[in-house]
Amino acid sequence: MSSNHASADILATRQATLADPLTLPSGAVIKNRILKGAMNEALGDRGAHPTEPLVNLYRHWASGGTGLLLTGNVMVDPRQLGEPGNVAVEDETDMDMLRQWAQAGTENGAALWMQINHPGKQSPRTINQHPVAPSAIGFGGKYERFFSMPRELSRGEIEAIVGRFARTAVIARDAGFTGVEIHGAHGYLVNQFLSPLDNHRTDEYGGSLENRMRFLTQIYRAMRDALGDDFPIGLKLNSSDGVEGGFSEQDALSVIETMAAMGLDLVEISGGTYTKPPVDVVDGVDPRRGTIFFLDFARRLQGRVDIPVALTGGFLAAPDMEEVLASGAADMIGIGRGLVVSPDLPNKILDGGSHETVSLPRVTTPVSAVDRALGSILVISWYEHQMCRLAEGKQVASSGDATVALMSTLRSHGLGALAPRRNSGRK
Repeated sequence: MSSNHASADILATRQATLADPLTLPSGAVIKNRILKGAMNEALGDRGAHPTEPLVNLYRHWASGGTGLLLTGNVMVDPRQLGEPGNVAVEDETDMDMLRQWAQAGTENGAALWMQINHPGKQSPRTINQHPVAPSAIGFGGKYERFFSMPRELSRGEIEAIVGRFARTAVIARDAGFTGVEIHGAHGYLVNQFLSPLDNHRTDEYGGSLENRMRFLTQIYRAMRDALGDDFPIGLKLNSSDGVEGGFSEQDALSVIETMAAMGLDLVEISGGTYTKPPVDVVDGVDPRRGTIFFLDFARRLQGRVDIPVALTGGFLAAPDMEEVLASGAADMIGIGRGLVVSPDLPNKILDGGSHETVSLPRVTTPVSAVDRALGSILVISWYEHQMCRLAEGKQVASSGDATVALMSTLRSHGLGALAPRRNSGRK
């Protein structure tokens, strides 16, 4: 991992720092070691098209000094969306706006990768009455009322979705995005194929781990064939689903080793699903920090693969970021909500703020019953509202009062915005 990769990098004789560039296997160079983790911006229009506010938002982040910007998940099929406000790219209809997005997101030397996704069964019934999945297995329990029972995909449909992933990747490249990331985490379709709990197929896509990862490897091969060897392709993968009998840490290690051997450029470690948020998944939190997710898994991965590893989740203080990089547990540090609250955090750190720390607000409403009922939905709505404010050229709110954000979310997306969505914790 880091130590092997560094031997091929300019950092052969010293420990990596946040300011150092990173050379990927494809030959692309990321200007520093700070990555903006994907968050759902909820700025797609009602037809799932990209918008001018997205362009403005990513110009903010690019000017803020981040080395690699990952977009919120872009869906490959406008009929299959994961959340209200998603963008979907299946053809060149929106090429002009995509080019504007790519130009804004690559200003100041930033790299901009499109995260590409399909929700599978994790598509709320308020926006999709006909979800699809590896197997016809619903959510059950308290989540059942929010999601329709999925239909099992045929082999032909699986092949068609693989083609959609590759097509979206080509459009991203042609628009000026500098890389793509396959979303293989958080309970979406790729993760559903990987999970023995969601995938009960008896054909070549089910059963053994080799079969369950076939959908992922076919997506990667299709992308690589279409994009060539010099265009970066990354993967976001759960370290585990955190559920007994589900996708495990050993499964994750095997998948990463397989993908690394195939030529993957970067793996971003994550974890959890809608029903099992990251804070409930992590079993190796450093007690000195308490909030850095998946660090224990990243340490287990050390030395097993020779590709860069990004670790996202819980990083709010520059000393913690530098320490994890120096330890070799990760090659890039991913920040999500910290870059909403402080879009220029990378510039502050790299300009000498070695002790820079960002504080996240406590998000609540004046009504405790609303807080209890909506929980993480309030937090997600607050951050989506702040991204909207940034896109409009406004300052992020100084208060964590989610009342205005919740009302704005309901006006924009209706009651569907109250369906369960993944809570990324202190990402």
